Amino acid sequence: MDQKTRDDHIELVKREGFTIVENAFDAKLTDALNESLTRLEREMNVKPAMNGFEGRKTVRIYNLLAYGAPFTLVPADENVLPIVEGVLDQGCLISSLSSIAIDPGETAQPIHSDDQVIPLDKPHRSIICNSMWALTDFTDANGATRLVPRSHKKSSPEYGGQYDTIPAEMKQGSVLIWDGSLWHGGGANRTDRRRTGIAMNYCAGFIRQQENQQLGIAPELVKSFPPRLQELVGYGVYQGLIGHIDKKSPAQLLNGGGEFESIWNRT
Repeated sequence: MDQKTRDDHIELVKREGFTIVENAFDAKLTDALNESLTRLEREMNVKPAMNGFEGRKTVRIYNLLAYGAPFTLVPADENVLPIVEGVLDQGCLISSLSSIAIDPGETAQPIHSDDQVIPLDKPHRSIICNSMWALTDFTDANGATRLVPRSHKKSSPEYGGQYDTIPAEMKQGSVLIWDGSLWHGGGANRTDRRRTGIAMNYCAGFIRQQENQQLGIAPELVKSFPPRLQELVGYGVYQGLIGHIDKKSPAQLLNGGGEFESIWNRT
């Protein structure tokens, strides 16, 4: 992705609250992700959570990085992460990585914002930036994410309230990226086929991650991650200060060495 295209997407997120990156990932990765999700669902006997938010005909698999490849290819994707970094900053973290498969007959998810439980006055600077990877086509009929454009500049919605929305329709291989303050919700699936997506969510480096990445992913597996992915998981130090251990980075302790300079040592 060239700089102008990246900047245009960042501007759309800041102005409208969302953007769609078309042809962000190829068919080979799509197939690998779909095959792995099908296998995990079968092996773990994953069922719908049977509640109003996660759905009664929606299958979700959480903490996907714990299962290694091909999910490790998602967080640092070159067509997505640079946009997220432009919305948050380069110190952003993986907040969660999960799959959302909306089956036929599912009703619409309540409209909400992803920062709704964080006790900050709104509007505020972007602290969450989330994405939905389309592993199938996303249409109005099959449950494409419903959005309220420009709502990220407002206070949080009344959970489950009725609002005018638009569907984030996109082709398989595309990625929807939105500001965590944007009002949105999964759509109803009125077709006879499943709608599958990967929810790759990020947060600012100074707030808590939705999924506890340090305990949720085996350290031996994290050791095999590229340095940037280790940082995204939470083994870096934000601004040379937040997250250090006795003036060492978590990555130094994990890997048995490496470079790190604290913010204090730069003075």
